[in-house]
Amino acid sequence: MAKPSIDAIRQSKVEIEAKIAVVIAGNQTLLDTATTEKRDLTADEASQFDKNTESMKPLKASLARFDLQLTEVAAQLERERNMGTVRNNNTRAGDPTDSPAKFRSIGEQCIAVAAAARGARPDQRLLMGDFDNQGNFRASGGSDGALNDAVPSEGGFLVGADTSERIYQRTYATGEITRRCMKQAISSSSNRLKLKVVDEDSRADGSRMGGVIAFWANEADTFLSSRPKFRQIELVLNKLTALVYATDELLNDAAALTDWIMNNLPMEINFRVEDAIFNGSGAGQPLGILNTQAFLSLSPGATPTVIVTADVLAMWAQFWHPGLLNSIASIATENLTPGPPAVGQMPGAAWFIDQTCIPQLFALQLGTGGTAILLYHPPGYNGLPGPYGQLLGLPVIPTEHNAALGTKGDIILADLSQVLLADKGAIQSAASMHVRFVQDEMTFRFTYRCDAQTTWKKPLTPKSGGSTLSPFIGLASGSSR
Repeated sequence: MAKPSIDAIRQSKVEIEAKIAVVIAGNQTLLDTATTEKRDLTADEASQFDKNTESMKPLKASLARFDLQLTEVAAQLERERNMGTVRNNNTRAGDPTDSPAKFRSIGEQCIAVAAAARGARPDQRLLMGDFDNQGNFRASGGSDGALNDAVPSEGGFLVGADTSERIYQRTYATGEITRRCMKQAISSSSNRLKLKVVDEDSRADGSRMGGVIAFWANEADTFLSSRPKFRQIELVLNKLTALVYATDELLNDAAALTDWIMNNLPMEINFRVEDAIFNGSGAGQPLGILNTQAFLSLSPGATPTVIVTADVLAMWAQFWHPGLLNSIASIATENLTPGPPAVGQMPGAAWFIDQTCIPQLFALQLGTGGTAILLYHPPGYNGLPGPYGQLLGLPVIPTEHNAALGTKGDIILADLSQVLLADKGAIQSAASMHVRFVQDEMTFRFTYRCDAQTTWKKPLTPKSGGSTLSPFIGLASGSSR
């Protein structure tokens, strides 16, 4: 019979809780719709609400069973750990079950060597090679009789090993999206932010600033009036959480683990926030730019997985260029380097791509032969500083939040200064030994309350009446690609 796994039980709980969250979100959508339209639920909506509520009962029952199982398995592991402590207290020096990180003295190491020489299973601290299940060393080649550190009995046991306390991991770039957004803190006495913005969807005469127009007049003519139009944006804080359990033994034995948790869990929260800014559904999380009506999805070329010059120029032609003014100026001051700029403003406008798009960029050019103009300049080209290349003068930033090559969102031209990011301050962290005191586990909790929303309601019609403009542009997916 397989031994119960706490991790497997926790994963099952997470999956059930996710299903419950989906049902709750569905019911909330029904209520929000009725509230917005200032009415009660319709008969169909009420029936759907009741059906959703009923579907949660078996899920909650399953969740209760997994909670019970988790408590019992944790108690069983605690009993086994206590039994192991009793056995360890009765072991003799050199016993392989008594294995601290290093030998406390040369005498203790010699006792372990002697025990191994008499045929006992070698102490784990002596192992410097590959051993089978019976403790026999499997050497890769024979020995010529000289002392060496490859064969344990010929000197290998006498050579210790250093252990690093550092936890190694991959490094990922996070923060390139949130640092380009327009940020607004929400006070401690509120959980939402209301902003008044100019309701402007067109630059045609009589539509600028929602309806303002100036008139040419002759002497003594009567003044003609016009008035602006405003609308309100409301950002309601959403709660993002991360929770980690770690046994006291693990925290005591791995000195670097606590620091690793405190440093890296906030990185996961930042990753989720940035992903929501691009892809968020708006249900219990920010509404991502890809899902707003302001996002322009242009028809691409004929080949699904090829980005051509015409695609890039079409995106550039419909990009809201006033957003480039601060971006181009700030690029010159920050040299495209990550982190807060020393001088000037952060360039909100940039190309955001999936990494699989990079090979496509090198083929983008205007003209052919010796007169060709390259549109993409990789890092280091003609002394271009910083970690990112440039496409038409703007940084090209690979992210994990873009879609795969050939689908909507694989390449995005965006001015993220047109995204408002409101939060309740920095990520809050707390640690407690009381939550799982019986299981002898420390709980680390992280919370971040925020919301993000673009200040654009829809694309802008220019004065010429031509193609609409937007600060968020990408290529559509489908058979046309």
